Amino acid sequence: MPKLDQLLVSIEQAESSGHAKQNWKPTQVGEINIHIKADGQWFHEGRPFKRLALVKLFASVLRREDNTHYLVTPGEKLEIQVDDAPFVATTVELLNNKDHQALTFTTTLGDSIIADKQHPIRVETDPVTQLPRPYIHFRNGLEALISRSAFFDLANTAKAVERNGNTHLIVHSMGAEFSLGICDE
Repeated sequence: MPKLDQLLVSIEQAESSGHAKQNWKPTQVGEINIHIKADGQWFHEGRPFKRLALVKLFASVLRREDNTHYLVTPGEKLEIQVDDAPFVATTVELLNNKDHQALTFTTTLGDSIIADKQHPIRVETDPVTQLPRPYIHFRNGLEALISRSAFFDLANTAKAVERNGNTHLIVHSMGAEFSLGICDE
């Protein structure tokens, strides 16, 4: 089975197990001193998590509601602090099979995200630096910030397309089209 097909099956299985978690509606709501920094590093009471397995466990029950991030279990819903996006996509790979071209991102936690209509890429401009801030939708209202190096790799796959008098950098994945922004020549 080609790599893209294997990855699609793996992602589908992971997402189907996550759908059951979306039905959790705990009555006990509170806060916990967990903080995810803009670089994707997780902290508890000011100290970095040292066990990746624990971060992955908490990440599996993380969701965003109304711009607030929560760890949600059947019994509790605990608010945590997130500086930007809770995940960082550090690599991007262009995969092809006979039917599809796919942009596949890998996060610092080892999760794979394939850009498509359900997992769109969006690019904002940082108001301070005026540099692009690219994101990809992951799950449960959560996004991954696309790292600078992954964004450069992504931009290298883009095609320049003229629209409304502007040149846009466009990428395609799984039949969906995404603009990385307008380029100044």
